[in-house]
Amino acid sequence: GQIPESTWTLGFREMTEPWKGAVGCLGVAVFFAMTIGIISWQALEQSPEEWVLRGRDAGMLWERGRGALLLRALPAGRPVLAIAVGSVPATEPPPPRDRCWHDGGQFCYSWEEDAELRLSLEPPAAPGTECYGVRWTPLRPDVTLKDCFSMANVSWYGGPSIHAQRWPLNGAESPAQPLVSGDLSTNPDGFGPVLERYFLGSTGVTVTVAPNVSLLLSLESHRQFCLETPAGRAEPLHYQLCVSADVAAAPSECPAYSPKHLMRNFPPCRSPIWRYHGPEGSAAKIKRGLRSLVRRLKRHRLQEGVVALGERGTAVLAAADLVPSERRKRQAPALVEPLELSITLSPYASVTSPLFLHSLHGGEATGYWLSRQPRPGSSSIPLLTTWKGQLCARLNVTSEAALGWYLARARRLRQALGATYVAFEGVEGNSFLEQDVPAPAELAGDGYTEVLAAALATLGNGTVISAGTRSSHLPLFVQMSPLRSDWSHTGLKGLIPSVLHYSLLGYNFFIPDPVGGSMAGATPGDPELFVRWLQIVTFLPVMAFGTPPWLCCDAWVLNLTRQCIQRHQDFVVPLLLKYSEEWQSLGYPIFRPAWWLSPTDPIAFTIEDEFLIGDEVLVAPITEKGQTQRDIYLPGEGHLWLDTNTARVFDGGTTLRNYSASLAEVPVFVK
Repeated sequence: GQIPESTWTLGFREMTEPWKGAVGCLGVAVFFAMTIGIISWQALEQSPEEWVLRGRDAGMLWERGRGALLLRALPAGRPVLAIAVGSVPATEPPPPRDRCWHDGGQFCYSWEEDAELRLSLEPPAAPGTECYGVRWTPLRPDVTLKDCFSMANVSWYGGPSIHAQRWPLNGAESPAQPLVSGDLSTNPDGFGPVLERYFLGSTGVTVTVAPNVSLLLSLESHRQFCLETPAGRAEPLHYQLCVSADVAAAPSECPAYSPKHLMRNFPPCRSPIWRYHGPEGSAAKIKRGLRSLVRRLKRHRLQEGVVALGERGTAVLAAADLVPSERRKRQAPALVEPLELSITLSPYASVTSPLFLHSLHGGEATGYWLSRQPRPGSSSIPLLTTWKGQLCARLNVTSEAALGWYLARARRLRQALGATYVAFEGVEGNSFLEQDVPAPAELAGDGYTEVLAAALATLGNGTVISAGTRSSHLPLFVQMSPLRSDWSHTGLKGLIPSVLHYSLLGYNFFIPDPVGGSMAGATPGDPELFVRWLQIVTFLPVMAFGTPPWLCCDAWVLNLTRQCIQRHQDFVVPLLLKYSEEWQSLGYPIFRPAWWLSPTDPIAFTIEDEFLIGDEVLVAPITEKGQTQRDIYLPGEGHLWLDTNTARVFDGGTTLRNYSASLAEVPVFVK
């Protein structure tokens, strides 16, 4: 029979046109709502992060949206590191596995016409660590490779020394510039004389850049630091990431040598260095000035140590050929007896000096100085630069003949002047880079500093250099950068951060700037500044003085200086010998930050005004003008600390608030 019409269809027919349109719009709205809901559900279900390479203890992920590589520790997925990638579009989708899918230890992906990324699991740098290699390769010459490492919830250490040194580096600011050592006294906006391509994060991660990579570094205060390659050169960016359980377990980048042998043969570790600032107009005036300084030291019962003569004074004495060499060998030591003499040289020669002019006359000496690359058929021209206000040439360290001549001259001067020690200034810097001239391959980056340091190490343990990069394994002392005579981070406050920075990079045997600072500051001749500076230097490898205490201060400070020198000899030097063995065998720094004993306590990550000697002595000096109390963080929960001044005992892992420290005291705790 006939199927009866349903009531709803009859009703729909009877509806007016406006009602029919309303129902149609409602249907379209329901359709779009369902579509949006399905899309949103899919987006929520899809994680914003995708694993790209997973190891045993950690793994790397790609984060959508901002285009970042993430490093997480397993199994809990603890965030370790975030790397913002600047070489590819951040809006690209996460890279899928491609041609490296068959190798579980690698991940490869190419952004068409931009760059290629290769991640790889690499052999661990130390037990308990897991390492990943990151290699970017540009696919076009105009691609600049740039990876930025976040400072959010991570404190960073290592890298370059800087003007107004900070610990950690998070508070530093620097535009992108070549990661090459330099002289902070002439270029305070550049990087300092000691640096390594090694960065340590408080989450237990290290970043180590390959030595053959042309590298720019920028520091953005409390945001990130960035590694990038020079524009337009199509060079790869290659570095290694290593993950450890905590910051104290992270692998050290720098090898060690036999410091015990060095300490035994370098008396300034036990006795202070006194810098000579007397007249230098002639050899006779210098000799009288040296003898006068020695008489004053003896009169004030400070007759032990080394008198350090600057480069100008050394040159004046070297040019004064007044007596035959045989007589000179007998008479020269009388200049500073019973103290010893240190002379200063540099790899520079003024273009008007007899040394430079004489070298040009010999045919074999034409390659003794760095030169510009000659054009075909033309002769080489010395690469002239400025050193201490004079136009100079610089020693060519790529020439074995030049190095041999230079080292032989240093030995002759040391013998002729009766010097026990030789300090070398001007070791830092890249003269080719400064003048935007192509450098030989072996002198790219910090190649000059590395080659010259290795050559100077052959002179023996009585050698001091002004810079260090990839040379912490050599038996050399490193002279710290000059500091200002004030209480700022360019002065006293920058001393302990510099100590921690040098020691972390493996340069444990350094000579600090003289007590009170060597550069004019806001408070020259301040007795309080001298005392607080003296109290810190007492616990460092060498005590150095520029202004003698009897010139700046009263008899009380002079007596305190004697006490500090004695404390350094009796208490500090044995500690340095003890912990130098740990450095030699395990690579541990001698001077350690508070987080060394509290590697998971965020409070310890930013403490920059106290330091440990090994694991057993904590030094917490006053670095604020006019203060006689301070907060002291005692690291190492579960340990006990004894105040050597009061014999009071405190628990580790705590903070002592407003702890008293008069001008005559420096808080020192023994575990």
